[in-house]
Amino acid sequence: MNEQLQARLRATFASLNNVGAARAFPPIRALTDDLEKALPRGANSTQITPATAEHFVTASVDIWLRAVHTFLISASLTKASPIWASVTGYYSSHYSMRAFAHLLGYFLLFGRRTIVRWNLENGQHFCSFTSRGGGEPEHKLYWNWVKRDEHFEADPMFCEYNPVADASDARHRGRANYSDHLFSYYPAFRVLNRKELSERIQQISQIEFQDPPIPDINRFIDLESVQIVAYHRMVKYRQFLDEALGGESRFWNVHRNPNFASGLVNFQLTEPRGLAG
Repeated sequence: MNEQLQARLRATFASLNNVGAARAFPPIRALTDDLEKALPRGANSTQITPATAEHFVTASVDIWLRAVHTFLISASLTKASPIWASVTGYYSSHYSMRAFAHLLGYFLLFGRRTIVRWNLENGQHFCSFTSRGGGEPEHKLYWNWVKRDEHFEADPMFCEYNPVADASDARHRGRANYSDHLFSYYPAFRVLNRKELSERIQQISQIEFQDPPIPDINRFIDLESVQIVAYHRMVKYRQFLDEALGGESRFWNVHRNPNFASGLVNFQLTEPRGLAG
């Protein structure tokens, strides 16, 4: 792991040990509000407070928890609604990608059309601000920031946002969301019970493969691939932060095992054969 990134994460997570883990999450929009106030006029960078830096990492953990919660929704809808299982599976992946991006120091200040980059220099936290202009969609920015980072560029479980490729999370989600005449994918509505949900998640965690199972539009609805990559990205975030922090963050030690997923997700992987990662 990049030593600068590890040092920044360890320093910022360490400051969260001063409060109870359950009370460490700030109010809704805390990071957005902080950055909007910090946005400088006539300059492209500014120093930020340690509290704002903390909000980058709490925002990252929070949206990873959203990824886990959304994955549970996807798995629970496997039989009831393959379309919505596919859409929510995509969003679980997207939330994991956003969680990684925030750890790496990226945040899109959506209302101000501004890209923010957070760094630690000589013990001080700084943010640079770049106009988004008429630029790329929010999902594409977050996915590409992660895939182009040195920690993930060689991992085939991560990919850039590509709405036209046959093997594409984005194109698969687009078909489920926007295509007409999907009548054949409306089964009788049957929600998985807790036992079936646990078994479905265990099955997803144990599927072996040699090629990265990016959802293929030619196999629509390629639900198994949607859920496999969502699960692997979700677990890889947990592994990445475990490695970065080395068990020294009380905040992360509590939230890495969310109560709402207890007994359903064990965050174990069957390592794919022949893949880097």
